[in-house]
Amino acid sequence: MATALDIKPVTPLIGAEISGVDLSKPLSDNELGVVKQALRDHLVIFFRDQDMTVDQQKDFGRQFGDLHIHPARDRNGLEGHPEILYINNGPNSSRVNGDEWHTDVSCDPEPPMGSILRLFEIPPSGGGDTLFASMYAAYDALSEPMKAFLGGLSAVHDGGPNYIDRAKRAGIYDPTKVFPANEHPVIRTHPETGKKSIYVNKIFTQHIVGLPKDESRAILDFLFQHIAKPNFQCRFKWEEHSVAFWDNRCALHHAMWDYYPEVRRGYRVTIKGDKPV
Repeated sequence: MATALDIKPVTPLIGAEISGVDLSKPLSDNELGVVKQALRDHLVIFFRDQDMTVDQQKDFGRQFGDLHIHPARDRNGLEGHPEILYINNGPNSSRVNGDEWHTDVSCDPEPPMGSILRLFEIPPSGGGDTLFASMYAAYDALSEPMKAFLGGLSAVHDGGPNYIDRAKRAGIYDPTKVFPANEHPVIRTHPETGKKSIYVNKIFTQHIVGLPKDESRAILDFLFQHIAKPNFQCRFKWEEHSVAFWDNRCALHHAMWDYYPEVRRGYRVTIKGDKPV
């Protein structure tokens, strides 16, 4: 069957805006196939004018897999909806969600496959854009010797430093709470596309396994600078009821906090993933 969906790439490397679909309703088999392929092709996809209830947003996410429960949901949860991460930043915020380049909850043993964020309140004066970066492109830009070297390495992703800092700022720190920490390959292969990408990020990746501290720090600092290069990126300007759906396995994102003290609010659902290989 023909589809009414229209897909417009944002850049050749990453990002596409999709129109002609209502995400508050179940997708047809054809629509679901088109959206899945668009996510594979563009790594992050955007939708405008999607006024959904919380349950409709969760139902949309479930069409792509089981929903993930965030390890720090006690700080950013929504009562009665453990699958929802509530994004609520304003004049009382001391730090905002996603304020460094990262992929969501990479500290989990099986990090999330994808995340779906819908904003229903945006800063009235502008700002609050989200940047996305292709880790396929970042990997491809490496020299062949560097690819070979990094391909044999693993790194520890630890949620503690990030989540504990946020809990202390929010006044809800619980010293008995333990956050996940796991080893993942520095270069991972996407389970659907077979493409390789860099899989480290500044929020969660703490050190490279088996290397002295100074060598590990030097390599990670190089990678953190490399993956943040503007030529790997696209930038999304939010409107009310816009939706962004990104693939955490091959894309990083960075939420700009350039709107203080104005308010930016929305809900995110996250889809379970698999162990990076």
